[in-house]
Parts: sequence; structure tokens; C-alpha cells
Amino acid sequence: MAVKMVLITRLKFGHQPLITLDLLDNYPPPLSVNLPHALRGSEVLLRKLSVMKGVKISLAWQILIALVLGIIVGAVLHNQPEQREWLVTNFLSPAGDIFIHLIKMIVVPIVISTLIVGIAGVGDAKKLGRIGVKTIVYFEVITTIAIVVGITLANVFQPGSGIDMSKLATVDISKYEATTEQVQSGAHSLVITIMSLIPTNIFAAIAKGDMLPIIFFSVLFGLGLSSLPSEHRDPLLKVFRSTSEAMFKVTHMIMRYAPVGVFALISVTIANFGFASLWPLAKLVILVYAAILFFAFVVLGLVARMCKLRITTLMRILKDELILAYSTSSSETVLPRIMEKMEAYGAPKSITSFVVPTGYSFNLDGSTLYQSIAAIFIAQLYGIDLSLGQEIILVLTLMVTSKGIAGVPGVSFVVLLATLGSVGIPLEGLAFIAGVDRIMDMARTALNVIGNALAVLVIAKWENQFDNNQAADYELSLRTRTAS
Repeated sequence: MAVKMVLITRLKFGHQPLITLDLLDNYPPPLSVNLPHALRGSEVLLRKLSVMKGVKISLAWQILIALVLGIIVGAVLHNQPEQREWLVTNFLSPAGDIFIHLIKMIVVPIVISTLIVGIAGVGDAKKLGRIGVKTIVYFEVITTIAIVVGITLANVFQPGSGIDMSKLATVDISKYEATTEQVQSGAHSLVITIMSLIPTNIFAAIAKGDMLPIIFFSVLFGLGLSSLPSEHRDPLLKVFRSTSEAMFKVTHMIMRYAPVGVFALISVTIANFGFASLWPLAKLVILVYAAILFFAFVVLGLVARMCKLRITTLMRILKDELILAYSTSSSETVLPRIMEKMEAYGAPKSITSFVVPTGYSFNLDGSTLYQSIAAIFIAQLYGIDLSLGQEIILVLTLMVTSKGIAGVPGVSFVVLLATLGSVGIPLEGLAFIAGVDRIMDMARTALNVIGNALAVLVIAKWENQFDNNQAADYELSLRTRTAS
């Protein structure tokens, strides 16, 4: 008796089944059928897997599984230097870099298209200016609070006291020192930032991925487009709107690769640094994580409540993005999805498209919180007792430098190198914490994501443009998906 069987096994990411089995005609076959030995041995497994047909594994779970597997693989490779170097160079690093490159590929087109569509929709320069001023004021207030919270917690819990510096491993930070010299070689960093807003060549800015000049040009282009007659404006507006929607579709495609990228990136990190470097600096790492949790739930939680929002609801909405940002230590990986979700939650496109990209340069809550703790930690490590005046100088310096060199590679280290000298803290101390920086970077990146998403909602509420009915419907659909 002939038996026809088609077995299709497909790996799916996103909200698709992880394993799909399509069994056609007469399967399972009668026991009398003479199946190949391997197929007979797999029959029980196939029967069990067939139960999984239609089972959906969410992106968050896929990334979590990839994160755990990456930690395990990295820990194993850390103790096998010969195999580690070959695997990291030929497989893991390229696999992780592919994901980061894919994300960088789509960020600029999304920012340009969504900003132009959003700004052209506003069409009012005064209104746009008001949104811009409110956004910058909010960013400055929140990041200043983050600096003060970090310095206060570091002074209270003294993470750098009682540590034997001779037992600490050091990491080469020369590349950050070179970047800092480049930043400080010109005029004041704040002046550089203001000047860098205006591109001399927008295509060069796009090629370099310089976000601030891209935002500046897109805002001006959107305003210019909005002033044209409808017969000239509408066709081009449709092109940018279609481009924006197409790029969000591309984002969903790229997210299918996210678990592979997360697995590779975390494997490389653990394989190179291991866990041994964590123990001498465990107090610092624990304090940074505790401070980030405190800031997220208490400070941002209070801000959310003032706007009649719940920070826990926002975290549930962004759970996939938070896990992805934490795993990759990159805020860029989730920028498109934050814009998409905040707009779906009730914030208008004009605010979402402006606040989110701008926040990636000016509203790094997690980074500023970490920088303030790290500065006090290094001072304590060297037994330096900072006066109140020196700590005020530290706060003011961080307020400026954390904005002035936004977008620079290794920005947190560059900010610290540019800041520590102002209060007499030895720059060499950064070499002691460089080995655990990636572990802390993961947490501060997640806080950056929450802070920027909340900023969109705060500005939308402030402008009375937040759609509460749309938000209620979104929350209801979220609860329905969770229950199912």
C-alpha cells in the first residue's frame, strides 16, 4: 500500500509557528507498511511534534531562548580559547554584525520618511516649534534627575569603597581616549552639537548616519512640503508615506532574524569576557541595575502617573523591544518598532516621528544614570572624597557633555573621559570597569528605550494630542493577546 507523506519543517520567527508539519494522505501509516528504519524511529517524535501545529512562539520568547542559549555557548567557549577564536571570528561575530547592519540599514529611511510625513501633517511652524521646545525641556529635566539620582545612590551605597585595586583586571581603553581627544580638540562640545545640526551635505550625513542633521533637514523639508499647493504636495507626500509603511514591513522581516543576532552577540560577549571579571565589581553592577530599576519604576513611574499613564503598561507594550535592546545593547535595533507602537498606542505621527529620533541623541536616561554612578565609583576607588561643589560641577558637566557628543561610538566612556578630569578624578580608573561595561550597558540601553517611549506619550499628552480611546483599544487588544 503506497503511502504519500510530505513533511515540511520551517523555522519561523515573529508571530509565526516555530515548527510547521504538513502531513498529507494516510499518515500515520499502518504498522504493516515497510517504512525506512530512520522514519520508523522518528514516528513517535513526528506524532508529538504534530501536536505543535499552530503553536505560536512570540518574538519575546524566541529572543529569551536565544539569550539563554547564547550565555551557555559563550560560557563554554570562554574556557576553550582555540575553538573560541575560530568560532567567534568565522561565525558568531558575523552573525551578530549582520543583525546590527540590517537595523542600521533601515533606521535612516524610516526616520526621514516618517518625519517628513509627520511634519508635513502638522504644517504649522509655530506648533512644531512649541513641540520642539517642550521636547528639549523635558529631556533636560529627566536626564538631570537621572544624574542627581545616580550621584546620590553612589554616595549612599559607596560601591567603590573597600575594593583592592590590585585584584582588578584592566581593559585597553585607548580607542575611547582617541575619540575623546577628537571631540575635545575643537570648540566646546555643546557648540559642536549646535553646529552639527546643520548639514553641509545631507547625502554625506545620510551616508554617515548622523541623526541630528538628518532630523534637521527632514523637519525643514517637511515644513517646505506642507507649504506647497495640494497638487504638488500630495503626490510627494504619498511617496514618503508609502516609503514609511514599506520600511516598517521591512522591519518586521528583519525581526525574524533577531533571535539569531541576539544569540550571536551575547555569545561573543560572554566568550570574550566570561563571568570572572564580574565578581570583584559585583557591588557596582548590582548598584547600577538597582538604580536603573528604581529610576524606571519610581521616577518614570511618577512621570507616567502624572500623565494618567502606567509605566507597567508601557513595559508590557514594549516587552519584545526591551528584551531585544537588553540583549543587543543597542537602542537602534528597536527605534522603528518604538515609533510604530507609540503611534498605534495613540500618539500622533508628528510627535512620534520627531521625539523618538531626537531622544536617541538627547534623552539617554540609562546612560546618564550610569555615567554619574561610574564617576563617583572611580573617585571612591582612588579614595577621593568629592566636595559638594565638585559634585555640582560634575552634575553640570555631565548635563552638557552627555548631550554634546551624542551619537559618538562608545558614548558613555567618551562622556566619562571628557568629564572626570573636571573634578580631578583619574581617567585611568575607567580601565577597571571596561570589562563589565557590556553587562551594565545592556541594562542602561533598556532604560533608554523606556525613557524615549514615555517621552513620546508625555509630549503627546502635553500637547493634548494623545488619543485615549485608541490607547484603551490597544490595551484591550494587548490583554486579549496575552490571555489567548
